[in-house]
Amino acid sequence: MSIAFHVFGRGPFDLVYVPGWVSNIELMWDSPRFASSLERLGAFARVITFDKRGTGLSDRVAAYPTLEQRMDDVRAVMDAAGCERAALFGHSEGGSMCILFAATYPERTRALITYGAFAKRMRTDDYPWAPTLESRMAEAERLEIEGWKAIDFAFYAPSLAGDAQAARSFAAYLRQSASPGAAAQLLRMNSHVDVRSILPTIRVPTLVLHAVGDRDVDVRDARYLADHIAGAKYVELPSGDHAWYVSHQEEIIGEIQEFLTGTRPSIDSDRFLATSLFTDIVGSTARAAEIGDRSWRELIEQHHAVVRDELVRHRGVEQDTAGDGFYATFDGPARAVRCALAVRDRVRELGLDIRAGAHTGECENIAGKVGGIATIIGARIRELARPGEVLASATVRDLTAGSGLRFDDRGLHQLKGVPGEWRVFAAS
Repeated sequence: MSIAFHVFGRGPFDLVYVPGWVSNIELMWDSPRFASSLERLGAFARVITFDKRGTGLSDRVAAYPTLEQRMDDVRAVMDAAGCERAALFGHSEGGSMCILFAATYPERTRALITYGAFAKRMRTDDYPWAPTLESRMAEAERLEIEGWKAIDFAFYAPSLAGDAQAARSFAAYLRQSASPGAAAQLLRMNSHVDVRSILPTIRVPTLVLHAVGDRDVDVRDARYLADHIAGAKYVELPSGDHAWYVSHQEEIIGEIQEFLTGTRPSIDSDRFLATSLFTDIVGSTARAAEIGDRSWRELIEQHHAVVRDELVRHRGVEQDTAGDGFYATFDGPARAVRCALAVRDRVRELGLDIRAGAHTGECENIAGKVGGIATIIGARIRELARPGEVLASATVRDLTAGSGLRFDDRGLHQLKGVPGEWRVFAAS
């Protein structure tokens, strides 16, 4: 998989710009407004931008990636550009990618900036202003049937309504950013984005920008982000433009520049977002008594080899092992669940059954090891699992939407030592 990226600018620090829905890093420069805005960013930062997989100049894909995989693209592009640490600027659904990255990799995130971004893309009772599932699916279907002509330029940039040249330029940009079918698939995928649960874990300086009359992403989305990210600065713009480079460039870029160059706050990189996975062997005591100490020791060594092999394959980090149990952490929840499922299937060939529990939450480095309440929750969820079952929290389920993993509701549970009730799901 090849990701197209572009580096420009001459500033003393790095700024990663993550575009929204679809993009084309070459055609960005054909729009005078877009090019001017990018040049202004490049006046005070070295800017890195890229086309997400499946869009623009990047490789096409058979199936559109999850939010977690797209976050991985941010990291891969930073590595390829020789960028160790950067401020992240995410537009629209690019903001969700930046939010997940900032929580997962605080040590690589100088600051977080969003424009026209959201925490959740689909309406629920506790998020009533977002579009309904039906409206999102109808929009995707209309795009597939009618092509890009189904997209109204004035909807995204009302301040330019009536500007025929700007509308033609925007239509050409969309056509060369993705096919209508690919864009519809991405629209469906984005409909399931929900990063609400990780907002309190953001520990980097955050600036939330939003147009008060944005018709694509309601202003209440931005207010929600600002209310749930500690210390976030919130700025509303008096327009309805979802495209950040269309109007108020002076104010928008001025806010970004002041935010990034006016302060140098320290970042608590000892706290970060991670997925904790706990496993153990079911009925280990009885099995050990049945086959004897020597045979049991050999079987345990085979079990451990399988677990460690899958940890390497799924980029997990072994944190601890005691007897027949493992504790590992992952920088993505889908990898943690797939690792547990793979271990379960492979150790069955050894005549063993495991149970597993996974949870994504804020962790901290404690005396060289990863700990915190999130790890306790993962361990408690494992204790609820039946033989051969991989259980996960609702947070894991929400963050893996579109991954192909299936989650069956196992109801609400009290977890020992953890306040409140927790909904648990069986992964497959």
